[in-house]
Amino acid sequence: MTDLIHLLPDSVANQIAAGEVIQRPASVIKELVENAVDAGAKTIHVLVVDAGRTSIQVIDDGKGMSETDARLSFERHATSKILKADDLFALHTMGFRGEALASIAAVAQVELLTRRSDDEIGTRLLLAGSKVSLQEPAACPVGSNFKVENLFFNVPARRKFLKSNATELSNILAAFERIVLVYPNIHFTLHHNGAELLNLKTGTLRQRITDVFGKQYSQDLLPVEVHTAMCTVTGFVGKPEAARKKGSHDYFFVNGRYMRHPYFHKAVQSAYDRLVSEGMQVPYFLYFDVDPAEIDVNIHPTKTEIKFQNEQAVWQILLAAVRDALGKFCEVPSIDFDVQGSPEIPLFDPTRQVAPPQPRYNSDYNPFKSHRESSVPEAWTDLYEIAASGPEAPLSEQPDTTPLFETPLIERSPSHYQYKGRYMMTAVKSGLMIIDQHRADIRVRFERYMEHFHQHSANVQRLLFPEVLQLIPSEAATLEGILPEIAAIGFDVSSLGGNSFSVNGMPAGLDGLDPVSLLRQLVADAAQNTQLSDLHARLAMSLARSAAIPYGQVLTNEEMESLINDLFSCSNVNYTPDGKAVLCILPQTDIEHLLG
Repeated sequence: MTDLIHLLPDSVANQIAAGEVIQRPASVIKELVENAVDAGAKTIHVLVVDAGRTSIQVIDDGKGMSETDARLSFERHATSKILKADDLFALHTMGFRGEALASIAAVAQVELLTRRSDDEIGTRLLLAGSKVSLQEPAACPVGSNFKVENLFFNVPARRKFLKSNATELSNILAAFERIVLVYPNIHFTLHHNGAELLNLKTGTLRQRITDVFGKQYSQDLLPVEVHTAMCTVTGFVGKPEAARKKGSHDYFFVNGRYMRHPYFHKAVQSAYDRLVSEGMQVPYFLYFDVDPAEIDVNIHPTKTEIKFQNEQAVWQILLAAVRDALGKFCEVPSIDFDVQGSPEIPLFDPTRQVAPPQPRYNSDYNPFKSHRESSVPEAWTDLYEIAASGPEAPLSEQPDTTPLFETPLIERSPSHYQYKGRYMMTAVKSGLMIIDQHRADIRVRFERYMEHFHQHSANVQRLLFPEVLQLIPSEAATLEGILPEIAAIGFDVSSLGGNSFSVNGMPAGLDGLDPVSLLRQLVADAAQNTQLSDLHARLAMSLARSAAIPYGQVLTNEEMESLINDLFSCSNVNYTPDGKAVLCILPQTDIEHLLG
């Protein structure tokens, strides 16, 4: 028999590694920009065409590479960041594995122009599918210029599963934001299809956050700074009024590297207990400075998951740091006691003479003087006589002794009862039906909006004064990608340029709701979509949840009747689109058992 185990060719091994490192155009930009940062660049330009499908170009003014280094940089595990295994626990650079450039070259056509400051002439390198097709001297400025074209040209299956340009551009902006927030001392620019999306000048961290996410963040941020022997925590947290239900900007950075950490996220949100409503998220931009030996970043190809040696202690430090920031800047609301009906205490005036109180008494009062004895009113006497006689009630008021439910029951009672502004109760043939009014309205509206998607027949209610919606670049890219979908459910939105949009109309029947807040929530939900059908469902669900009858709203019998009729005309009356129960029935036998 022949041997079964054999080594894979380099071309196949590189594509497998690329599947871990290069998943989409945003991954290419992340790796190339991080390399530019490690090279000491002070200016980095990123140019993208067709959301990275056609071309990605990253230009920096860093150290550059020699002819030999340029050729070697595209080999697997070729890196200048580490020399031995112990260096993995003392990392001060963004990259270290040496797989990024090899993975990019394996699935794209790459052109590199690079030159060091000591060299008179640079190097030009062309690669496609891990194979070098050209290497020659070339005139170029100091630094590196990477141009990646036709991503996944040799892996059609992976290219086929790329999302729409709007979704991929949103992912590119998200990856770009995670880098620029760490290095406010570097000038970054980002262009898409020739249009400038971001131009971030050098400045302070607060200025960089404001440049990326908008001027409103300048007033909503509180500085955090705590120094301990274990770690240093700096950055900013949002004020309680900056909380959002969805789409809040939450960023952790450890030694300049972006990190996801649900455990630490809970610590930050715990500091806002009783300051924000349940389910609201507060934005934060927090930076940890930790000894590299105390963390491990080499546990995931994307390097966004970091393991801490003393997670619980860091959790306590983080919680105390956020609480200290809230208390230091008086963002914890003062206790407002109820002063209605309390006596007014005048201020002390030392110049005013205060007269002593004068005793007052009734000189005619005599406790031994006889008074007219009080008599019981005749009306009370009559009541006692009536109670003693115990007359029988009239025949019309005699209790009905006929058995209950002898007559045939109708399917559903035309009269309904609302309990605590939350539940609707109505009699049905099998017992007592209890319906959650908020969830019932969600189900009704969801199916209505889904029908609008398919038929494009939504009614638009024009706004008397159009409102302006200002978004950050990643949110603007998401909104531009879903403009046809939100138009199908009744929104009239037009672009004004500069990540601004004019809201000219909204779906009919949403009186009293803020169209700008609704659109922000729709954008946050749409950013998590996977397919077009999922996008339709997310948008319909988000809008239905926002417009549904809230808990506590008092309904008339006619309104309850209309809602119940609409509910029973839906395809699924038992559950909301996200699987929560809409109604339940208390069986007749259980009621009789309780009263038996």
